[in-house]
Amino acid sequence: MKDTRVLIADDSGFMRLLISDILSENEGMQVVGAAVDGKDAVAKVKELQPDVLLLDMNMGEYDGIYAVKNIMKDNPLPILILSSVGNTNLQPIFDALQEGAVDYLNKPSRGNAKMRLIETELIQKIRSVTRAKPMAVKPNNKNTHQHTFDENSRFDLIVIGASTGGPSALEEIIVSLPSNLNVPVVIGQHMPTNFIAPFVKRLNKLSPLNVVVGTKNMEPTAGNVIIAPGNANMVLIKKGKRCKVDFTDQQFKEYNNPSINSIMLSAAKVFGARTLGVILTGMGKDGVEGMKAIKEAGGYTIAQNEKSSIIYGMPKAAVQCGAIDKSIDIKEIGSFIVSSL
Repeated sequence: MKDTRVLIADDSGFMRLLISDILSENEGMQVVGAAVDGKDAVAKVKELQPDVLLLDMNMGEYDGIYAVKNIMKDNPLPILILSSVGNTNLQPIFDALQEGAVDYLNKPSRGNAKMRLIETELIQKIRSVTRAKPMAVKPNNKNTHQHTFDENSRFDLIVIGASTGGPSALEEIIVSLPSNLNVPVVIGQHMPTNFIAPFVKRLNKLSPLNVVVGTKNMEPTAGNVIIAPGNANMVLIKKGKRCKVDFTDQQFKEYNNPSINSIMLSAAKVFGARTLGVILTGMGKDGVEGMKAIKEAGGYTIAQNEKSSIIYGMPKAAVQCGAIDKSIDIKEIGSFIVSSL
């Protein structure tokens, strides 16, 4: 198996050296060069043709966003954001993901001293983004229109799972849903705990729907979008005639905190055939068991198609085990959901 060729872009000479040392110590990693800012990164990508660009965000006049936009235009490749900007302001990272960066990793706030603490995660992320298909996902404008729904909806819950590439895919879906959506939406997105609240805030600004972080005893109601927190496995439970959010100590084989399977398996149990399940871009197989349970309970299941998935891992696994009724391009999932209701 050939080495993964990595280009490092960071304005700190010491950080470039430190990251280069970390990568060089790991089998299968080859550092092919370094760039000092976004403009230099664009030139070096063109010259060196690396497999992955490891990109800082704050780099003076030519920053990470400059690099992502220009690289995606001329020489698209998997870009992994490695930046401490996420410790204070996550919006630039979400913007970079929308422009086509594949994934992100927080550089520790005292980067020089703490970089070794994220070594394992950094290597795993680089290996996973190498398989990604980089693409910019620019959401449509906010859907401010009311939709005329039938008096009796076919479903009582929309449940969505996403991982790598998910933030932009979720934006695409959420902004396309109408302001008078007549069922609740519950989402599991693999994301570090500190990213969840800013992501919820961003979606809230983009959508007329009410987007919130799930808390114990919260009731999923029409027009609300509940996103699982990143520090626990969320479940839906029946309390009397009502459904409530709760959390479980159960650990799941594929992924934890938040486990998509945890959310979907409980949704299938509570809502049965009146569940609409959606699995989006991401590595691995989290959500596959949940989508199977929804389908077996008589619900309807949708997968993001291969062409529009940054990483066609979770949707592919769900399709291969027969858990999917329909595969759809990310641009069409929102309107398909609405028409299904």
